Amino acid sequence: MRILAIETSCDETAVCIIEAEGEGLGVRFQVLGNALLSQAVHAQYGGVFPSLARREHERNLVPLFQKALEEAKLLKSAHNQGDTSLIEKVLHRENDLRPQLVAFLKEHGKPDIDCIAVTHGPGLEPALWVGVNFARALAHAWNLPVVPVNHMEGHLILSALAGQDEKYQVSSIKYQTKHKVQFPLLALLISGGHTELVLAREWMKYELLGQTRDDAVGEAFDKVARLLDLPYPGGPEIDKLAKRARDVGLTKSHIELPRPMIDTDDYDFSFSGLKTAVRRLVESKQPLSEQTKMEIAREFEEACADVLVAKTLRAIEEYNIESLVVGGGVSANEYIRERLAESIKSYGLSTKLLIPPRELATDNALMIALAGYFRALNKECAEPETIRANGNLKLV
Repeated sequence: MRILAIETSCDETAVCIIEAEGEGLGVRFQVLGNALLSQAVHAQYGGVFPSLARREHERNLVPLFQKALEEAKLLKSAHNQGDTSLIEKVLHRENDLRPQLVAFLKEHGKPDIDCIAVTHGPGLEPALWVGVNFARALAHAWNLPVVPVNHMEGHLILSALAGQDEKYQVSSIKYQTKHKVQFPLLALLISGGHTELVLAREWMKYELLGQTRDDAVGEAFDKVARLLDLPYPGGPEIDKLAKRARDVGLTKSHIELPRPMIDTDDYDFSFSGLKTAVRRLVESKQPLSEQTKMEIAREFEEACADVLVAKTLRAIEEYNIESLVVGGGVSANEYIRERLAESIKSYGLSTKLLIPPRELATDNALMIALAGYFRALNKECAEPETIRANGNLKLV
């Protein structure tokens, strides 16, 4: 089955085409075409503005779509004079996207694609709607089925199938599951909008163990980065600054931050208070020296890691977890990756740790293609006009 996937949940515009066969953990898949663009326009504002994200998705989707089709050798030239009124109706709110897609459809024929997968949540609704409407327009133009995909399930499935338990080597674009994922499986989903522990006793059946009660861990990273006057996106900048602190020996200092909810008897998280503690610390130490920034970044990153690792290890032991899947943009953080691996090893646990290569940890369309493939196998396609963007869509 060939899947065309579209991802526009936040500030990455992504299109991917895969060819997949098999069921469950026996799936084999190959990436035929892949195109992604991270929107640089938000950096000057220190965060993502939904209206700007929507505009950039509208401008970038068709060029990325064409690039992915060309890479997959599926771009077909044709001179079509068909009625485009339905396409224009579907895209009546997408003023930048509509003329581009209409022009594209007049010049190109239907590619050899079996199904369209599109993220319909969670995320920024204005951004999500661009991808949803783009998928709906293509479905009408080429008479293709569409399957709506949960963004967080995409992260989970990609990590389970493409995760590396070695030193995070980049896999080729041709995959066959090399490891047997054992159940029960625990997923730690950590991103700008989510911090969740999800239990799966079987493939694609989920139970929510715990989640953040306020800020997600990725959101806290970005907010702390702004307090330290670091560029956006803040997560990688905190990671780099904290690493510098350790490299020069700033592993002990008088700076101490709280570890919120680390000892509570549940699996929930809270990072708002930690962010507030950093703000008060920054205000008390003005002007900030470079060394103080490094010490704060290190202590903040370690506080986040301590909480994430403690809750995850307790869930592993309580539920006899065989496989730990880590997904979401914060899973690219090198320190958190290392702490999880070291902790599992030091505790003598046999749990297999599966984390995707760092370039696949952040939002991408491959993860949507994989989740879409499995949902299509389950015959979960929807009528295009019934698909709705849902910024608060839940996995469980």
